[in-house]
Amino acid sequence: MTAIVEVKNLTKSFGKVKAVQDVTFELEEGGIHGLLGRNGAGKTTVMQLLTGQDFATAGSVRIFGESPVENPDVLSRICFIKESQAYPDGFKGKHVLKSAPWFFRNWDQEFADRLVADFNVPLDRYMKKLSRGQRSAIGVIVGLASRADLTFFDEPYAGLDAVARHRFYDHLLADNAEHPRTVVMSTHLIDEAANLLQRVLVIDEGTIVIDADADELRASATTLAGKAADVEDFVEGREVLDRSRLGGLATATVAGLSDTDRRAAASAGLELGPVSLQELIVRRTGGTESPQENVA
Repeated sequence: MTAIVEVKNLTKSFGKVKAVQDVTFELEEGGIHGLLGRNGAGKTTVMQLLTGQDFATAGSVRIFGESPVENPDVLSRICFIKESQAYPDGFKGKHVLKSAPWFFRNWDQEFADRLVADFNVPLDRYMKKLSRGQRSAIGVIVGLASRADLTFFDEPYAGLDAVARHRFYDHLLADNAEHPRTVVMSTHLIDEAANLLQRVLVIDEGTIVIDADADELRASATTLAGKAADVEDFVEGREVLDRSRLGGLATATVAGLSDTDRRAAASAGLELGPVSLQELIVRRTGGTESPQENVA
């Protein structure tokens, strides 16, 4: 596969604050990639640098082999949709969709019309008068119908209710199967979107702390449960991501178990279970599960 995103030693500083620090990664063409992390971790800054909306303090970004900054050929192949999308005063939903073909050379109007009907968006209403969910719906419609070679979704679907979010996920998967593109998603609803993701990048305090295939990441840790003494004996000397105890029972989340280790744990009377992608990311970044909004 071809790497269409190449980031090397990328740093972005705002005064004395380094929002992104010495970040290096590549994204191969095709598939849906997750850019995850807590609020303020640097996700949006990375996306702005990748889409040429900001200048790096140090390092380099290559998109389709070129710098995206002030590069219309590259930018015409990119779509960046974010929750805080700003629109000109006086714009209605229909104006957003009418102007979209000016920016996206692969724009599919028929697809956009179907999405408008599916999400039941009122196009004759001013954008500033729309609810958060309706603005989110227009954002995802533009992102999907752009059919841009490289599409970034920075939490634009956060305003959608659960039914509408799953409708978005279904459209994204179906359309990506028929019209392959490279998608980068930032979301705090990690478990909800987990099955979409083929690769996971986790950023924490401006640095990449996880860069892994999603399936391999899920399989990298296991939850063990059983008698407290048996659990403690088994996990001694191992990498324990989390542990809890209630009376004589205990659970522990352990990284790096081999098949032999799993059989040994089962022989010791321990129950083995999977670890959710969200839980794994939270544990590896030193966070907590609650509140969920603090995950990304």
